[in-house]
Amino acid sequence: MKTEQELNTNILHITMIIQDRYPELSKYLEEMPVTIPDEVLPEISPKTLKTYYDTLRSMLHKYISASRGRT
Repeated sequence: MKTEQELNTNILHITMIIQDRYPELSKYLEEMPVTIPDEVLPEISPKTLKTYYDTLRSMLHKYISASRGRT
């Protein structure tokens, strides 16, 4: 499993890609934090970060695939 720092870096990177290249998709980022508030600990666990990252990555790939299908 990736370290917390690697996950945070990956999340930041994919978020920047979405905001820079796919601004119409960035509105969905506001809905994403709903996956994290269930954390009881003061820190977010690496498992939760991984889930969040996987969800972002999946959302981006689905959007790109759907966009290619429209052209």
